[in-house]
Amino acid sequence: MDDDALLDDALLDDALLDGVTRAVSDAGRVLLERFSTANRVDDAASLLAAIDANDAASAAVLRPALERLAPDVRWDDDEEGHGVLGPGAWWVTDAAEGNVNHVHGSPDWGVTATLVREDVPVLTVVALPALGQVFTAVRGMGARLNGEPVTVSAKSELSAALVGTGQAKPGEDPAVRRRMSTSIDRMLDAALLVSATVPATLQLVQVAAGHTDAFWQEGQVRSGLVAGALLVAEAGGAVIDSTGAPWTLASADFIATNQGLGPAVAAVLAR
Repeated sequence: MDDDALLDDALLDDALLDGVTRAVSDAGRVLLERFSTANRVDDAASLLAAIDANDAASAAVLRPALERLAPDVRWDDDEEGHGVLGPGAWWVTDAAEGNVNHVHGSPDWGVTATLVREDVPVLTVVALPALGQVFTAVRGMGARLNGEPVTVSAKSELSAALVGTGQAKPGEDPAVRRRMSTSIDRMLDAALLVSATVPATLQLVQVAAGHTDAFWQEGQVRSGLVAGALLVAEAGGAVIDSTGAPWTLASADFIATNQGLGPAVAAVLAR
């Protein structure tokens, strides 16, 4: 695709941004009404019931709004899906990103919607209602937090870096779990501080805003990575795999960091 065509697409996507922001924010308000720091669950059955109820309440607002905005865009229904989507435009959403945090009374949850075209994320909105934050990005037009531009950190020494990782999904394949534990062990030797938490998007927005320096993940879930991938890239960062190649939906693993730390992070994680 030539530069003029990319610019035309970016302008069309930018015209969608306000509507997508409203849709995601409206869904986020539904979850905020259901949220309390006193929220607790006592067993697996109540946990799953609360998660399902949050998903349904948010999706009932989010999906119709996005379908009205762009009726020709296909819908990715699989919140744990991985790999390429295929030709055309798709909505990749998470109606309750970090749902498990919400139902345990933690504010680290949100709603995300990302437009993916030809397997490339081109527009995203991440609303974090309990934190009062809305992150937005359109490919080629930068990343913003509450309307103000954000940039990744300028740190260049991995030994001084704050880095994070997390599970892609519960019940990971044993081989993925082994790679995850091995990667944490390696990174503990290389970085200043290492955290492991979920969801990925909550860590990735911190990389985009420059508050932390890198995030990596073994295992892939589209809905947990595409929003953060676009935000970090538009904030001036590097989104790659452990070989140092640009990350795609077909990649086996994921790294988001700044340009200076990219090679060092990839070298630590290379298999």
